[in-house]
Amino acid sequence: MGFVALIFTYKRFQFTYFTYVMILLHCYVLFIGGHYTYAEVPAFDWIRDTFHQSRNNYDKVGHFFQGFVPALIIRELLVRLQVVSKRNWLAFLTVCVCCTISVFYEFLEWGVSVASGSSGDSFLGTQGYVWDTQSDMLMATIGAAFMVIFLASYQDEQIKKDHS
Repeated sequence: MGFVALIFTYKRFQFTYFTYVMILLHCYVLFIGGHYTYAEVPAFDWIRDTFHQSRNNYDKVGHFFQGFVPALIIRELLVRLQVVSKRNWLAFLTVCVCCTISVFYEFLEWGVSVASGSSGDSFLGTQGYVWDTQSDMLMATIGAAFMVIFLASYQDEQIKKDHS
C-alpha cells in the first residue's frame, strides 16, 4: 500500500533521495521479517544463542524502523508543507505521530489475535514475552526520537539540496 501511495503522489510530492533510500531499507527489514517470520530470523537466533537471550529480538529492529522511517516521512511533510513553524513543536509532533502509528499497529495486531483465537500468538510473535506490545511501542518511539535527535539537521540539508 505504501509503494502504491508513493507512486500516486510522486508527481505532486517527491521526498528527498535520502528518505526514499530509508523507505527501501525499511522494506528490506519487513521483507526479511516476513520471509522468516520475525521470531525466527537466523542472524537473530545466533545473537539470542550467543548472548543467552530468551527470545529472537528481530521484531525490535522492525519496530525501531516503524518509528524511524515514518519520522523521516512525517518530518519532511511537516517541514516542506510548512505545517509547523517552531522547531521544538516539529520534533514533538513528529515523535507523537510516530507513536500513534505504532499504537494503531498494536491495536491491529490485537484485533487479529482476538479474531483468530488461539493462533493469535503465532501472528503476534510475542514468544511468551508478556511486555511485547509495550516494548514494541517503545522501540518505535526510540526510532522516531533517534531520527529527530540525530538526523533532523541532515534531513534539513537534504531538503535544501533536493528541493531548493
